[in-house]
Amino acid sequence: GHIDRSRGYVKIFLNELRKHSKYRTMLSADYCKNIKKAALMHDIGKISIPDAILQKPGKLTDKEYKIMKTHAAVGGDIIKKTFGGIGEEDFQQIAYEVARHHHEKWNGKGYPDGLKGEEIPLHARIMAIADVFDAISAKRCYRDAMPIDTCFSIIEEGAGEDFDPTLVEVFLGAKDKILEYYMQEKVE
Repeated sequence: GHIDRSRGYVKIFLNELRKHSKYRTMLSADYCKNIKKAALMHDIGKISIPDAILQKPGKLTDKEYKIMKTHAAVGGDIIKKTFGGIGEEDFQQIAYEVARHHHEKWNGKGYPDGLKGEEIPLHARIMAIADVFDAISAKRCYRDAMPIDTCFSIIEEGAGEDFDPTLVEVFLGAKDKILEYYMQEKVE
């Protein structure tokens, strides 16, 4: 469900960003279509992570977390190898960057490459917010879903540290639409 819900948040996010003067010209129909398709593959690298780590009901050890973090770089590699030469270079590049860079942080303290600010591709910055929002608002094997107001607060508090502050502003501006989608997709 995480993959589908994250993609749903990306769709809402893109619709709102297209209204924003800073992004209107950047977000062509093809670019948005490619981001929506790429969102489905943002965690593809997790196929390389042992189930004992992926499904662990408790907190990961430092060693397990180090292994878990490899999914971003591995995901990018999988996309390059899988889609290389199919003739959809724009999609391939976006899918690669979404998979590889969705855990980069605005302040440069993310992984796998420590990119910061606008060094992080826009599509990866969008995916980062959608990914985190769903990760904290949905039940996981290691914890219950957080209250929805807390989820929005976490995104807001991450502005300028974890996330692009302008993107956070747009995401929070779509709160009603996000809540509507959340309630529709909520799984107990």
